Amino acid sequence: MEPLADFAQLQLHFVDQVQWRYEVMRPIVLFDDRSAAQRAVETHTHPETVRKLTRRFRQQGTLGLFPEHTEIIRPSRSQQVPTEVVEELARLKARYDGFQFRELARIIHYKCNYRLDDKTIKKLWQQSSVPVQGELPLGTYHSHPHRYQARLQVIKLYYQGWNRSSISAVLHVSRPTVALWIRRFEAEHFAGLEDKSRAPTSPARKVWLPLMIEVYHLPKRHPDAGRFRIWSLLDRDEVSVRTVGRVMALNKQVYDAIPHVARQRAKKPAQPHPYKAAYPHQYWFIDGRQMDFALDGVKGWSLILLDGYSRTMLAGAIAPTEASWVTLMVLYTACLRYGAPTYLISDSGGAFTSHEVTAVLKRLQIEPKPLLSTHGESYKNLMETHFNIQRRLYDYQFSLTTTPVEFEQTHQAFMATDNTTAHEGWLKDGFHPPIPLQVLGEAKGRRYTPEELSRRFSRALLPRTTNQHGCVTLHSHNAPAKRGVAYLAPADNVLRPLSTCPDGTNQSVINPRIQFFGASCHPGV
Repeated sequence: MEPLADFAQLQLHFVDQVQWRYEVMRPIVLFDDRSAAQRAVETHTHPETVRKLTRRFRQQGTLGLFPEHTEIIRPSRSQQVPTEVVEELARLKARYDGFQFRELARIIHYKCNYRLDDKTIKKLWQQSSVPVQGELPLGTYHSHPHRYQARLQVIKLYYQGWNRSSISAVLHVSRPTVALWIRRFEAEHFAGLEDKSRAPTSPARKVWLPLMIEVYHLPKRHPDAGRFRIWSLLDRDEVSVRTVGRVMALNKQVYDAIPHVARQRAKKPAQPHPYKAAYPHQYWFIDGRQMDFALDGVKGWSLILLDGYSRTMLAGAIAPTEASWVTLMVLYTACLRYGAPTYLISDSGGAFTSHEVTAVLKRLQIEPKPLLSTHGESYKNLMETHFNIQRRLYDYQFSLTTTPVEFEQTHQAFMATDNTTAHEGWLKDGFHPPIPLQVLGEAKGRRYTPEELSRRFSRALLPRTTNQHGCVTLHSHNAPAKRGVAYLAPADNVLRPLSTCPDGTNQSVINPRIQFFGASCHPGV
């Protein structure tokens, strides 16, 4: 078959540019009987164009004759990707955009049970747009409240197809840590995710029997030496001071011959309190405490009367000294309101065992039971414990007072607080509410009328006269009540406050021994 020579006549039948390009290079490809330059002369075309078309046809076939900007669409032979897979890829892309394509294929197969190769994953990943909501919250490794849950999250992501790099980037934890928990889970399963002690299982031992024996003999030769001196005498650099201290402590537990070691004694069983009240107002306890601060250079006293059954503070007073007249003031105030008790427990101080106090107790049919502190009986007075409560609870407030009036107000506030707050003893005994005033209730002791109380207390009072200003005097000594404090003093009705004197000054009868303020007595509630 010979090629048509007249190329110009043949052009009249072309309907497409591709046909023209094919006819230009066809004789060269099929017959190979002429060169590109000769065919260029026949077709009135540039030789380089003929060579280009020939080269593209041999490389791509007929597709090489189409223009370069032409898009070739091949018919798809694969199935349509499920919507679930596309949504999962979008969710993963919103969470983290550093996944590898093989890693995404593993995750899709775990999540959607659908297999895709990495090339298809790449195409779908590049075609999917970044979601508007941004990165989804997953939580970091260190944000979990429990370490076990954080480690379990690492294992879950790993077995869902995530690689260590992605887990490290998303959870903000180092890759060695991720590898550690994966390795421990594979070896010990879920038990490997629990916390474990980092202490060595077999630490180096420095305490051996020869060292213990050597340290045992040194304190016997030097009884008052501490661990540093023993370490210095030991002269062993490989043993630390703390190690010597531990050996000394161990020797004290093992050997009885170590100096200054307290002997273990059997603890005696708890015994009931010798003055445990069976009913209200059976036992009253009275005691005084010298305060730790001073007003005008003098340390005052706090004297309180306590009911032994309910632990209620019935009355109290502040005074510059612990004297019998202060005791009588407190006792009178309590008896006037609650009646008289059966027994009065106090220490052997003169303020509680004087003739005046003893006479009043006898007239009130109250049996005194003074305690001897030299015989170790101080613990029997319940006010000892309550003064410790006063020291811990209100000493700071007492130290802030600058006047006797403030001192008295703070003292009243302490008694009110103690009477209206819960006590641990009543809580253990099942009282509800465990409050002293509630436990006491409306119980009264042996009642006396105010006139009877006045007669029984009046014999203990000192003789008194009234001066030209209407003030009561004792031995011709007038003591002014400083800074406006209302004091109690002996009078016709026994222990009642005095009024302002005609000269405009507040004065009251005070014992000459009182230095800076008088006593103010108040009930506990």
